[in-house]
Amino acid sequence: RATRGEVGTSRAGRARRAGRATTTRAAVAGDETDAEARMREAMQMDIDANIPVEASTMRQTFPLAAVIGQEKIKSALLLGGVDPTLGGIAISGRRGTAKSIMARGLHALLPPIECVKDSFCNADPTQPSEWEEGLAGKASRDVNGDVETIIRDAPFVQVPLGVTEDRLIGTVDIEESMKQGKTIFQPGLLAQAHRGILYVDEINLLDDGVSNLLLSVLAEGENVVEREGITLRHPCKPLLIATFNPEEGNLREHLLDRIAVTLSADQMLTFEDRVEAVNQAMGFQNSAEQSVQSVEEATEGIKTSIILAREWLEDCTITKEQVEYLVREAVRGRIQGHRAELFAVKAAKALAALDGRSKVNADDLKEAVRLVIVPRSDILDSPPDDQPDDDEMPPPP
Repeated sequence: RATRGEVGTSRAGRARRAGRATTTRAAVAGDETDAEARMREAMQMDIDANIPVEASTMRQTFPLAAVIGQEKIKSALLLGGVDPTLGGIAISGRRGTAKSIMARGLHALLPPIECVKDSFCNADPTQPSEWEEGLAGKASRDVNGDVETIIRDAPFVQVPLGVTEDRLIGTVDIEESMKQGKTIFQPGLLAQAHRGILYVDEINLLDDGVSNLLLSVLAEGENVVEREGITLRHPCKPLLIATFNPEEGNLREHLLDRIAVTLSADQMLTFEDRVEAVNQAMGFQNSAEQSVQSVEEATEGIKTSIILAREWLEDCTITKEQVEYLVREAVRGRIQGHRAELFAVKAAKALAALDGRSKVNADDLKEAVRLVIVPRSDILDSPPDDQPDDDEMPPPP
């Protein structure tokens, strides 16, 4: 069995390859054969395998592959893993429905990320236009003049209920500022979560001002901090995963509208599935390592699928007719605004990429409607899945 260090270096290699996929394909398309391109890729894999990974401090998490049922939610979470700009995922459900377990389970599936070494917000070395202000001038460089980077696990940042605005977006570090005689910025939770997962438990109980600010920053993909003596901006593009218990209060409509996918974890399991869920939970409590190993093959397969899907997503296309179908479905559902269609387009493309395709098909459109548009619909008396609506138009191929 591979050691923890070997697994880490393997994931590091996959992360670098995922990040360089487009560049590599573009470079070899013109003057190299497929065999030469694969050889180049294999050589890069050997080099990247020796790069250490800065490991996360999170404890062992219950694997997503071991969660019984909740197929729609797991599918939606995987789409968020493929495209973190999807628009966020909200999971409603009563206590004990594995909401937080699934959120943390997705984090364990994400590939490591390559970051600029001196960045406070995990800046992507391949996207210098998105770096935080001042990073280009202070970033360490090697003998060749290239920016030094570090590979670390994708961050998982949880927003506590009583979080303040300063803790969320960042503020002036008074102690360090006094020591150094100049204004020093103390990054907030949004900076730490960039390119990872931002998890909000009980988002319906979060302060109104904080939740509005949070969603505004995520929609813009950039956090602008203006405090006494300091004004700066930094990228902020994590995947938002929010959970809430409807018994403690519903999520406000304007917040639901700004989150791409909202699904319920309240489902009735069969007797056999309930028994299996209990056995899985008991097995993890008794021996977490053995429980993780029991689904290791499935877990590794999902990790690989996410990495490959991120490459496919860059080239994935959707036709005008397919977009029109999603718009018609939103209109048929009497949905206000245009966020539903925009989120549905992203979901359809992520579904295609996860299936290893560069073009959206009819099945992707149907699933995007089920995940994004149907939960937002104002029509509560929609027909069951096995009884199609007479007004429903078939999706274009």
